[in-house]
Amino acid sequence: MKGFDVLDFFGALTNTFLLRGALVTAGLAVAGLAGGLAFGLVIALLRSVRNGVASRIARIYVWFFRGTPLLIQLVVIYSGLPQIGIKFGVISSVIIALVLNEAAYMAEIMRSGFLAIPAGQRDAANALGLSRGQTLHRVLLPQVARIILPALGNSVNGLLKATSVTSVISMEELMRRSEMAMQVRFDVLEVFAAATVDYLVLTTMWDQLQRLLERRLNRAHSGLVVKPGEAARKQLQQLERLKHEI
Repeated sequence: MKGFDVLDFFGALTNTFLLRGALVTAGLAVAGLAGGLAFGLVIALLRSVRNGVASRIARIYVWFFRGTPLLIQLVVIYSGLPQIGIKFGVISSVIIALVLNEAAYMAEIMRSGFLAIPAGQRDAANALGLSRGQTLHRVLLPQVARIILPALGNSVNGLLKATSVTSVISMEELMRRSEMAMQVRFDVLEVFAAATVDYLVLTTMWDQLQRLLERRLNRAHSGLVVKPGEAARKQLQQLERLKHEI
């Protein structure tokens, strides 16, 4: 039985075929995150509206996509929808599945962020005449971003690893290319060890980026921390400045 070959491992680690797969994995994660954040925000807002129908639809969406495996969702989109006349290519199917799945988790993360913001800030924004859109964009979302960042980091790490599921429909990301390379050279341990390192590099890069974002957002927020007796006055001053800027 062949043992672990260090030279073959380093050869796989620097193999451009696998490195391109790692880039595809990173690209899929970025696309899934961007789409999931945008669509997740819509779902989170729908869950908070007073319209019972819209809120119920959003609740069912979250229940379904969080309660079923990404693998099943991917296969249904790629292989099931063509049976009713809706057909997507491999890349389109992968991105749609990742976005729809990620949006369900992002919606709950964002909803928890909105719930963590004191209701008095919305009341103060309304008193200053800010529209709902201005209140959301200038007052609520910056605070939500700081609140949800730790949970967002965990979700992104999960998303990077979840892209490996897309290999079942022949998406040539890191896992699929690792399988292809292993079948050619039969260096099973070496190839998958190299793939493991690539995944660790990607998740570590995101971890460093997350830490940077947390430091910047915390510095921005630290200037807003005041004594309890001064909180209302400071809050009104900040919102008043926002009103003049708008």
